[in-house]
Amino acid sequence: MTRNKTIVFAFGGNAITREDQQGFFEEQLANIEKSCAQVIELARLGYRMVITHGNGPQVGSLLIKNELAKDHVPSMPLYVCVANTQGSIGYAIQQTLQWMLKEAGINREVASIITQVEVDVDDVGFANPTKPIGPFFSESRAQEMMTKEGYVMREDSGRGWRRVVASPQPKGIVEKNVIKALADAGVIVVAVGGGGVPVIAHGKGFQGIEAVIDKDRASQRLASDMGADYLIMLTGVPKVYLDFKKPSQRALDRLTVSEA
Repeated sequence: MTRNKTIVFAFGGNAITREDQQGFFEEQLANIEKSCAQVIELARLGYRMVITHGNGPQVGSLLIKNELAKDHVPSMPLYVCVANTQGSIGYAIQQTLQWMLKEAGINREVASIITQVEVDVDDVGFANPTKPIGPFFSESRAQEMMTKEGYVMREDSGRGWRRVVASPQPKGIVEKNVIKALADAGVIVVAVGGGGVPVIAHGKGFQGIEAVIDKDRASQRLASDMGADYLIMLTGVPKVYLDFKKPSQRALDRLTVSEA
């Protein structure tokens, strides 16, 4: 067994719903199954494991539903939508892993944790929204949404226009001790979905704030806090690129800390 080694896996939101898909739940399940297949053998070896995931396409779609239904039911704040997608995607990953582990004859439990991540209310990210969420739109449709809905929209790597929201830096993982305790006990934990529910400290403890934390930054924060040995990111593209989707695009196979 290799229980003294900890791996944090980060599933990208666009790896759960691909660009060429509409986002049906069945599509997401099929993509999640492919991603989970990457971790099964490591689970057999006994690595302590935490799986994080993105939610950009999913939370953006939920916000569209919010907007379309606002005349009939109350709209939910963005941070509640983040929690909502933590639940739905976490459920899908958890259930998929459960049957795959059983099929492989691996006796390990899986648990999903609704995770809050503390941010600084004065973070510069709130003044300069950068986090893309939701589907891609044409430039004309994006201009219409900016005018009518007041959204901040930006062109995204030549793929179309997307809504962008505040993306503050993660200060700390509120539930990190629970996550670590479960992982140390051999449970495969699904946590920090969508970068975590962004919260700020106040007199009673914490309260939600309108933002989406970058999943990779939050995953790094968790991995660091847990003392993880490995942070592995599963994405919708085969490699890390500089100048992504530009004529000068080039792949990076290996990168040292000093080069980064």
